[in-house]
Amino acid sequence: MSSQKKSITLKSSDGESFEIDEAVAFESVTIKHMVEDVGAENAIPLHNVTGVILGKVIEYCRKHVEEGKDSDKDRAGDFVKPADSPLKAWDADFVKVDQSVLFDIILAANYLDIKGLLDLTCQTVADMIKGKTAEEIRKHFNIKNDYTPEEEEEVRRENQWAFE
Repeated sequence: MSSQKKSITLKSSDGESFEIDEAVAFESVTIKHMVEDVGAENAIPLHNVTGVILGKVIEYCRKHVEEGKDSDKDRAGDFVKPADSPLKAWDADFVKVDQSVLFDIILAANYLDIKGLLDLTCQTVADMIKGKTAEEIRKHFNIKNDYTPEEEEEVRRENQWAFE
């Protein structure tokens, strides 16, 4: 019996094709279900993910598949990463990208159902917000304040606990 790895071709929204190992592709629950439902004889179209972002997602999945072979899993089946593990350091470097790229990776991780990547990227955004005032958050993420001063005061009164 051959121990040859199966490969799957993914096609991004802008037409870029990526041939990757099945194990890497199956980090995505969405792709796994697509393959189970319709097979992988043809390229799997991913209409919601551009080539640049798909390349980043594949980089993450490939690294986690490679490193995961040597990791222990917890009871939920997730890989356990000690705080000083090389994978933890790699993850920290992986999310050092432009804000727009980070948000696109979050959307792709959500669409492709890659829990570890979604957790990592959302935690990165949460860390950006932590300890900031509403005004600092608006400035950091370039969010326009569309409340009138009266509306903002009403929200502050109704949710005073959040501003303490």
